[in-house]
Amino acid sequence: MSETGSSERADMSSVFPSFPAGGDTGSASGDGAPPAASLAEPPPHDAPSTAGRRRDGDGPQEPENPFGRPGRPLRGNPFLFGLTAALGVLTAWLLVQAIATAGSALVLIIVSLFLAIGLNPAIEWLQRRNLSRRLAILIVFGGVIAFFVVFGLAVVPPLTEQTTGFVQHLPEYVQQLQNHPLIRSVDERYQVLEKLQQYVTSGNLASQMFGGLLGVASVVISALFSGLTVLVLTLYFLGSLNSIKETGYRLVPRSRRTRVRLLGDEIIKQIGGYVAGNLIISLIAGVVTYIFLSVMGVPYALPLAIFVAVTDLIPMVGAVLGAAVASGVGFLTSVQAGIACVIFFVIYQQIENYLISPPVFKSSVAVPPVATIIGALLGGALLGIVGALLGIPLAAAVLLLVREVVFPRQERL
Repeated sequence: MSETGSSERADMSSVFPSFPAGGDTGSASGDGAPPAASLAEPPPHDAPSTAGRRRDGDGPQEPENPFGRPGRPLRGNPFLFGLTAALGVLTAWLLVQAIATAGSALVLIIVSLFLAIGLNPAIEWLQRRNLSRRLAILIVFGGVIAFFVVFGLAVVPPLTEQTTGFVQHLPEYVQQLQNHPLIRSVDERYQVLEKLQQYVTSGNLASQMFGGLLGVASVVISALFSGLTVLVLTLYFLGSLNSIKETGYRLVPRSRRTRVRLLGDEIIKQIGGYVAGNLIISLIAGVVTYIFLSVMGVPYALPLAIFVAVTDLIPMVGAVLGAAVASGVGFLTSVQAGIACVIFFVIYQQIENYLISPPVFKSSVAVPPVATIIGALLGGALLGIVGALLGIPLAAAVLLLVREVVFPRQERL
C-alpha cells in the first residue's frame, strides 16, 4: 500500500473514528495492526485543549451544543427593546378594548354576584332552621321570581291603559289647544297647528313612529334578556358560592391563606349584610307607601309603591326620586292628596334614616358618611345606577382592608 493511501486513511479516521466491533480491540482487517486512532500520540498536558472549540471544517463538534455555541444575548439591542415595548402596549390596548366590549356582560355578572351574596344570609338563616341548602335556595329564589312577576303585573297594565287612553283622547287634547287663547294667538302668528297638521298627514310621522316603536321594542327585549340573564347567573352563583370562595382562597399561598380567608369572609359578610339590609328597607318603604296611597285614594297605588321600593335602593337620590313621582301623581289626583304625599314622604324619610336603617345595618356595614358619599359618587360615575348601588359595600370592603392590613403594616415600619 502506498504512502498516499495510508495518509488518506489516517485523515479519514481522524474525522470518522473507527469503533471496535463485538468488543474486539483488534483491527477490522484481521492483520493484528492497531487502529489508526490508537497510533496518535496524546497531546501534552501543557498544550491548550481543542475539545471546546470548533473552527470551520476543523475540530470535533461540542456535544452539549450540537448546532454551535450560542451568540451573545440581545438584551441591549434597542430594536428588541422597542419591539417588546410596542407589543406590551398593543397587548394592554387589546385588553382594554376587550373589557370595554364585554362591559355590559361584566356588569350583569357583577350584579348577579352581588345579588347572590346579598341573598346568601337568608339562605344561611334557612339552613340554620334544618333546611338543606338546595331547598333554601329554591325558597329564596322563588321569592325573587315572585317579586318580579308582581312587579310586571303591577306596572304593565297601568302603562298600557294610560297609553291607550292618551291615544284615544288625543283629538280632544288638540281641540283644547286650539281653544286656548295663548295657543290661538301663537298659531295665528306662526301657523304652528297648520305645520303640525301637515307633519302628521305626511309620511315622516309614520316612519318615525315606526322607528320609535322598534327602538322601544328593542329596549324592552334587551331589558327582559338582561333580567333573565341576571336571574340565571344569580341562581348559579347561589348554588356554587362556597366552591367559588374556596377556589379563590386556594389561589393564595398557604402561609397567608388563613388571614385571607378571615378577611374575605368578613368582606362577604359585610357586602351580604348591606345588600340584604337595603332590600329589607326598600320592602318596608314599598309596603308603607302602598298603605298610605291606598288610604288617600291615589290611583295606581301598587305600581307607585313598587317604584318607590325600587328607587329606594339607589343611595342619596333614590328616595327623593320615588317620593317626587308619587307626590306628582297625588297632585294630579287633588291638591290635598299631593300635599299629604309630600308631608308623608318627608316624615317617612326621617323615620327611615334614624329609626329603621341603624338597627338593620348595625351588624353588617359601618361606613362613615364621607366614604358613603364618595363610594356612591365614584360608583355612579363608573357604572351608573349599578355602580351607585355597589359603591357603598365596596367602600366598606376597602375600609376593612385598610384598617386590618395597611394600618398594622405601617405601624411595624
